[in-house]
Amino acid sequence: MALKLLSELLSVPWKPHNYQKKAMKFLLEHACAALFLDPGLGKTSITLGAFKVLRKKGVASRALLVAPLRVCYSVWPRETQKWTDFKDIKVKILHGKNKNDLLQELLDEEDVADVYVINPEGLEWLLDVTKTKGRTGKTKVEVNLARFKKLGFDTLIIDELSKFKHTTSNRFKALKCILHTFSRRWGLTGSPAPNGLMDLFGQCFILDQGNALGQYITHYRSKYFLPSYDGFGWILQEGADQLIYKRLAPLALRMAAEDYLDMPALVTNDIFVDLPDSVRELYDHLEDDLIAKLDERTITAATAAVASVKCRQVANGGIYLEPDILKLLKKQKSDREWVNLHDAKTDVLEELIEELQGSPLLVAYDFAHDLDRLKARFGKDIPIIGGRGGKASDTGKLIDKWNAGDLPYLFAHPQSAAHGLDGLQFVGNHVCWHSLTWDYELYDQFIRRVLRQGSKSKRVFNHRIIARDTVDERIAFDSLGGKKKGQQALFEALKKLGRGRK
Repeated sequence: MALKLLSELLSVPWKPHNYQKKAMKFLLEHACAALFLDPGLGKTSITLGAFKVLRKKGVASRALLVAPLRVCYSVWPRETQKWTDFKDIKVKILHGKNKNDLLQELLDEEDVADVYVINPEGLEWLLDVTKTKGRTGKTKVEVNLARFKKLGFDTLIIDELSKFKHTTSNRFKALKCILHTFSRRWGLTGSPAPNGLMDLFGQCFILDQGNALGQYITHYRSKYFLPSYDGFGWILQEGADQLIYKRLAPLALRMAAEDYLDMPALVTNDIFVDLPDSVRELYDHLEDDLIAKLDERTITAATAAVASVKCRQVANGGIYLEPDILKLLKKQKSDREWVNLHDAKTDVLEELIEELQGSPLLVAYDFAHDLDRLKARFGKDIPIIGGRGGKASDTGKLIDKWNAGDLPYLFAHPQSAAHGLDGLQFVGNHVCWHSLTWDYELYDQFIRRVLRQGSKSKRVFNHRIIARDTVDERIAFDSLGGKKKGQQALFEALKKLGRGRK
């Protein structure tokens, strides 16, 4: 009772900015719509506001909201408590020990909520999915459509729409089976094309069932792309990007934080480290072998990715002890899963923490052996989000400690923290990459946990620890830089094509 009373006292009326009203209008006018909004622009409250209007008019009643697990727990339920305008919107999370009871209540029309939130991994359970292997090896997905229809959902909201960019995933196939049951489908993301315009097809199909970009990914590829020279990917045909932008423009609204908010400037600080001589020898062997196989076309895309991961591990300071690695290290066997090779990056990170003198630092790590070295240096009980670091429901406690100034550093895996980790901008203005990622979406969204509205700093510092003359440099300067340009081109085109909207 006391917590409920406190929540009511802390709630305030929602007074949307003009850009939020514009985004709400876009959702209300489009049964199929994508909001490509930067973090901090309030896409959650915008969506709740639009849904409330439709509910009041009697044209929408119940929404299924699909979001990453941390977003399910830490964003949507909290948003309805934050604003008095949304107090009447009841949210329930279809996850955890009582999810079967909640589902039965929904089927029985008992204590029914307005918005049911579920993570993408939970869709197979909710839709009672049956999977079978076909003769070609492809997985066929079927759902219990009759049961799902009884749940009464008329609105589908996908928070972090890019989670459905892969059309071969089971989550995409399952959701595809029920798209026709919704009268409205809305998608939200700040990074719709992190790895190129090929990512757009699956996301757009979830919203409009192929109206903008076609019914089939194969047709989309053949119409706008050509096979890459190495056979591992696809490249845009000349002028195809402009055609895609025009097809997408009626479906999507793009808004950038810097256009509407007083945002701090992002300053990137690259810190280089050198590999120890013994480790350099191991790294060079792995990289030379990878390059030779690529040149000879004797390696597939999958095995090339595995080989590059090994190079990344060595650059970070450790490696998993697979048979080929044991041979290179001149070991017959080992009772360990991985071996730590060097502490060059950890040493630099410690120096950076000391230099910041208590100013909070959000640190990205990747592999389990990265975390192993970090715990060895900073203590086994270091604050961690993601990976082996704890439960999604504990995230709020760490955020509170961060904002209270009790955490000089917070370690997080980008896959767990890039979405749904809000409120870190009020105290900290430093991000550090102990381990860089190829994935521009994770990279961009992780930085934006700190680079967002509400920061008291004029600058946010993005520290990248880079192993010199390794794959780290290719990630930092070629991959991440190139993908930023590609996605930025999409954003600029959508903004230009959408200027006529009122």
